Amino acid sequence: MSQAPLPLLLMGPMVRRADINEVCIQFATSSPINCRIEFAHYDTYCEHEPIRLGEQLFFHFVIVKPIGVEFPFDELISYRLFNNEEEIALNAFCYPNKHSPEFAIPNTLRQILHGSCRNPHHPAKDSLVAANHFVQAKRSDNEIGADILLLSGDQVYADDVAGAMLIAISRLIDVLGIYKEQALDIDLPQDLQQQLYQRHLYLPKVPWQKRNKIGVGYWLKKDVPHFSSLKADNHLVFFEEFIALYLLNFSPSVWQLIDFDSIDYQASTAKCQQIFDNEKAALSGFKDGLKDAQVLFANVPSFMMFDDHDVTDDWNLTAGWEQVIYQHPVSRRIVNNGLISYWLFQGFGNDAGNKTKSLLKPFQHSFTADKQWQFKPFDKTILEFNHWHYELNTVPKVVVLDTRTHRWRNEQNFNEPSGLLDWERLTELEDSLLSHEQVIIVSPAPVFGVKSIEAIQAMFNICGQPLLVDVENWMAHEGSAKKLLDTFRRDDTPKETLILSGDVHYSFCFSVQKRFGKHPNRIWQLTASGIKNEFPRKLINILDKLDSILYAPKSPLNFFTKRWQMEVDKHQTKGEGQKYLVSDSAISLISLEQGNLDKYELIHGDGRTTEFDLEH
Repeated sequence: MSQAPLPLLLMGPMVRRADINEVCIQFATSSPINCRIEFAHYDTYCEHEPIRLGEQLFFHFVIVKPIGVEFPFDELISYRLFNNEEEIALNAFCYPNKHSPEFAIPNTLRQILHGSCRNPHHPAKDSLVAANHFVQAKRSDNEIGADILLLSGDQVYADDVAGAMLIAISRLIDVLGIYKEQALDIDLPQDLQQQLYQRHLYLPKVPWQKRNKIGVGYWLKKDVPHFSSLKADNHLVFFEEFIALYLLNFSPSVWQLIDFDSIDYQASTAKCQQIFDNEKAALSGFKDGLKDAQVLFANVPSFMMFDDHDVTDDWNLTAGWEQVIYQHPVSRRIVNNGLISYWLFQGFGNDAGNKTKSLLKPFQHSFTADKQWQFKPFDKTILEFNHWHYELNTVPKVVVLDTRTHRWRNEQNFNEPSGLLDWERLTELEDSLLSHEQVIIVSPAPVFGVKSIEAIQAMFNICGQPLLVDVENWMAHEGSAKKLLDTFRRDDTPKETLILSGDVHYSFCFSVQKRFGKHPNRIWQLTASGIKNEFPRKLINILDKLDSILYAPKSPLNFFTKRWQMEVDKHQTKGEGQKYLVSDSAISLISLEQGNLDKYELIHGDGRTTEFDLEH
């Protein structure tokens, strides 16, 4: 472990919400600073919100506001960071031949980068690296490139952590002195080596004696884990672990503090050893690509929304899942640790603290005199917070949905999947769509998914196993599906609606129009998943063919789906090897012309591009 002085900048700067009246920039330092940010050619003042998270970890939000005139739309603005009168060098965050990082405040959206599902130890290359190369090439031609970067879920994988990553997390906690929460009632081994790939054994479970005697599990005398993730071997537990995970996901600097090459593990079996070695090799490539990722975040405004893996797999999927988790103090704390860390690293920047800042004081009051976090009072506050969703006043307007904490629960059967939005939020969404020619909706899960896959999920749900196959598509809940489709069938909804989704680990392009009525509205379902993740390719090819056969345009099976009144057209990729479903890690590039979709491409981690044919 390095004994050298820590670098001042540990993470960032990251440009988050950028409006003509305020710009939010977040970053982390190893010591307290009295900071300000200056924009070239503009008089500004700063509102600085520092949060101490460790002995040598300080998290900062700087809200930069103009004095006199507003900031301009769609023009590059360079910025500099100061500690008192001393400038902090940002050379590592600049594009070639630039002296400072630059960003543009978006108004008329022309190009959008969108993606989801960035798993550090997946063997695929990180598509954020390729996205940065795209923006860099545009900037060298004096163009803005992407106006915004939209990340629609699973920016981190708190429930699916590599063995080497868990060791890296532990080391970073020690190096930065990240403050810990008060001890939880969980009997993990003291030696981290003994915890690797074993944590799921110590997470809370429902004793078999309390299970329904009708079920098979009761007679097998098998306890049921509270957490339903199939990859919970190294599930994060403690708040300080979530903090370290975010730093390691977004910053190359912190990897230099932990001597990653020396991380080792002597597994008890050859299979487990192979898993560790493969994960470590993938992490090595991931950390090397973080330099590009940090440049992208420093030069393009980024907006984010959680999905389940940011907290834990199947988060709030059923009312029964919620009931088990939130009634147990340890399980509730693990989920809330994920939610609190999301608020710090993702949520606050989405609205520049407009509503999320209300959580700051109660969070800081959770820090005790003995330098520990006591979150029991804060748990209620953050669980009751209901403003994770937000909008961007751009053209087209962007509506970002929180599909995790506003669930429409099935009150008749707690084991049935919940609707992704409840009636109140669906009504608010309906109001948001009216009086606009074009709208972009960000829904972590696709609204119009692959019918054959949804049919398989429905079969598992009928068998009482919704958690096994993640039955959380929009059509899985009768009430929310009907309300949403009724909204899209209205005559006063936008003429063009783009739905940007992720979650499923493959990508596709569908266009949708209602079968009846004269309103010429069109909906585009653009799904990009994942940035660094993939669906098994052989399996997705089978499902692709199955879907084409069973749900062809004239197939009678279409009349048995909830969206039979909507005509769904699938669009193939251009060039050789045409396909509807692409399981090849990528981030999407959405090009707009006067607010309407002009081109939909995938930028793969190796720099290749795939374009969907929007005409056929």
